[in-house]
Amino acid sequence: MLVLRLSHRGVAAAAALACLAGTGCAAPAGTASVAASATGSSVRVAPSTPPPGSRPDRVSPLRDRSGLHPGLTAVPPAELGSARAQIRRVAVAPRVDAPGYDREAGFGPAWTDAVDVTWGRDGCKTREQILHRDLKAIDFRAGTRDCVVLGGILQEPYTGRTIEFSKSRPQEVQIDHVIPLSFAWDHGAARWSASKRLRLAGDPLNLLAVDGAANQSKSDSGPSAWLPQNRPVHCAYAVRFALVARKYGVTASAADRRTMLRACA
Repeated sequence: MLVLRLSHRGVAAAAALACLAGTGCAAPAGTASVAASATGSSVRVAPSTPPPGSRPDRVSPLRDRSGLHPGLTAVPPAELGSARAQIRRVAVAPRVDAPGYDREAGFGPAWTDAVDVTWGRDGCKTREQILHRDLKAIDFRAGTRDCVVLGGILQEPYTGRTIEFSKSRPQEVQIDHVIPLSFAWDHGAARWSASKRLRLAGDPLNLLAVDGAANQSKSDSGPSAWLPQNRPVHCAYAVRFALVARKYGVTASAADRRTMLRACA
């Protein structure tokens, strides 16, 4: 199933691929085991990483710097100063239309598990891991070791809606890159190594399960051009954007940084 996001150049974004039933689905992250990946090779699951869904409570993004918790929640007033401090540390540079952007060539196969990030190399596709993290009351496909999400309830962060997700209607819930990949390409990623771009594309800190229409509306916009419809999470979104930007060295325009600071005023 192909999910298209039209960038400012009109290029299509990632293909959303699901883990195949009964294949390529290893034991959940957080178990100390070696399991078979989708390619048949062995992968080691880090025992120190809590598996998706093990931290179901929503917390301030300032207290979730690995993206282990679901969704976005409003930043408490006591943390607004810290939020602005994080945003001020984002390096400022204008967006430059860097040539050569291609989603798969530049950032690797969509939702690949072969990436060195949280929950990477555990045998489950990244899309399924984010659904597992962000949904409640999840129905998993039998025999997949919780690697294939068939349904669940999403408390959607961008609109504030409650969405009943079904794998038969995959467009309704999409996985958003908080920092869009095309945006990152224009703000420095074009000069990165392939492995660093792959990490940005698969890092749970940069991924949220969201309303499909909101995701398409955002496209590859920065914060000055797009903020979530759900105003109470504007600051949380800005902080999440800033945390990813600082982790990977993505720059943002002066207008983007001003918008993020206003969101946390």
